[in-house]
Amino acid sequence: MLTPAFDLSQDPDFLTVAIRVPYARVSEFDVYFEGVDFKFYAKPYFLRLTLPGRIVENGSEQGSYDADKGIFTIRLPKETPGQHFEGLNMLTALLAPRKSRTAKPLVEEIGASEVSEEGAEDDSEDFDWEIEQSPYEEVPESALNPECRYGFGNLRSGVFQRLQDELSDVIDIKDPDFTPAAERRQKRLAAELAKFDPNHYLADFFEDEAVKQVLEYNPWWTDLYSKTMASLEKSQEQENLTVLVPFSEEEKYQLRKFVNKSYLLDKRAHRQVYYSLIDILLAYCYEIRVTEGEKNVESAWNIRKLSPTLCWFETWTNVHEILVSFGRRVLCYPLYRHFKLVMKAYRDTIKILQLGKSVVLKCLLDIHKIFRENDPAYILNDLYISDYCVWIQKAKSKKLAALAEALKKASLTKAQLGLELEELEAAALLVQEEEAASKAGARPVSGQQTPSCSSETSDSGESESSASSETEDSDSEQEEPRGGEPGAEHPLLGPFVEDSSAALLLDNGGMCRSVVFPGSDDGQGQPLASPRAPGASGPLIQELGEQLETLVHISEPENSAAGQEGSVL
Repeated sequence: MLTPAFDLSQDPDFLTVAIRVPYARVSEFDVYFEGVDFKFYAKPYFLRLTLPGRIVENGSEQGSYDADKGIFTIRLPKETPGQHFEGLNMLTALLAPRKSRTAKPLVEEIGASEVSEEGAEDDSEDFDWEIEQSPYEEVPESALNPECRYGFGNLRSGVFQRLQDELSDVIDIKDPDFTPAAERRQKRLAAELAKFDPNHYLADFFEDEAVKQVLEYNPWWTDLYSKTMASLEKSQEQENLTVLVPFSEEEKYQLRKFVNKSYLLDKRAHRQVYYSLIDILLAYCYEIRVTEGEKNVESAWNIRKLSPTLCWFETWTNVHEILVSFGRRVLCYPLYRHFKLVMKAYRDTIKILQLGKSVVLKCLLDIHKIFRENDPAYILNDLYISDYCVWIQKAKSKKLAALAEALKKASLTKAQLGLELEELEAAALLVQEEEAASKAGARPVSGQQTPSCSSETSDSGESESSASSETEDSDSEQEEPRGGEPGAEHPLLGPFVEDSSAALLLDNGGMCRSVVFPGSDDGQGQPLASPRAPGASGPLIQELGEQLETLVHISEPENSAAGQEGSVL
């Protein structure tokens, strides 16, 4: 028998069931409904639903058939008019569950005689109270459970022993079947530290034009969240949120393909399911934002790489460590590595959880489609996403609301990521300031101290004479005395430095405009260091006079009036 496509809607008094049965005979169909049970049969189609509310047969029920579209439309009266049926778009949950297994024990003792209470008390007297005991020793988890578990609710094990070839393309952990949870976390943290690239992070931090564009994008749930919050302010009713989330025909088809089943989870596993849901939704929100809703060939890689649940089979104990792990992976692996993207995905996940399980289911169906179209990632659908799509339809809305509040109260800072981001940013900003200061300081210095080249009209002889004069001047600097005080002025040295500086600045005959003997800011020269003794001033004055004559003689171009004006003697 085939399960037909169907859709449910409601008004205050009626529940409407639309069933698409093309090529079925109108004369051969049967409808049965009572309480929460609904059955429809039209060869070769059969549909059985477990409704979220009770319906009644009171003569006001109606039915019609559209031959062109092949759709049966049946209107069923509600037992309590005005009652709102929640979860009508959770198609998998509405399909009749499998036949429940009997609680009868598989092994029984046949013909056992009944034991009276007195007989039981007599048996207790035979108990050996002197049994040998040994002190308690804590056994590691790996010894108790040699095959480590993973998947939805940690219900799977031994899967990757059969998929060694595709293992490296799907997850990061090498041997998940024999790697305990604590070891997985240690290896994950080490891999993240090894992958973190400070240069990539700083590039996105300072050159963030593309990141700003991504941050301004509004995903499909943004408008839905705004409309929902506006309606809540008026009605203060949250139960009608599912009406605002329509499913496409492809999504409805996928919901009908899922096998409706129940999950026996203990309290710890139940908590893990909710925590891992946050982790998966964070990765999905990042993917939708950076691709601006246009998924590509890297979408499956982005989601599974940013979710430690999917690529490391990580388990969680609180909401904060989920945020820390997600933040670290965003700054280590994808194309855009910016802390603002982490916070944006965090706020988007809060909105999705606040909108209710219909929006969460729509996100999970989108992830399921992305993984289904990617060859190695389909394994993650079998391990996690398919079960999540079935489980979320039966989850309580109050649980999701409480999860959203817990996530909203959590906080995340750069320092908590353990990647030294603040120190890295401070060092980069300091380097920028130093470079800017050096560039700003180099401009006035270059104009005063950097020698300018000789004019293009000067000949090669004048250039050579200028170079020789500079060489002689440098030699004279090395021969100046170092014994004088810094503030003292030599009777001939000071005027010589002042005048020679003026001569060089006024020379227009092709001589380089450089200060041969540096002077102070007020025009008075300072004695330079020299290996000579302070007492040997006579030969020094004579030598300086000779150098002065040589300087004046070289700086004058032949037959030039400008050279006469440039002379100071």
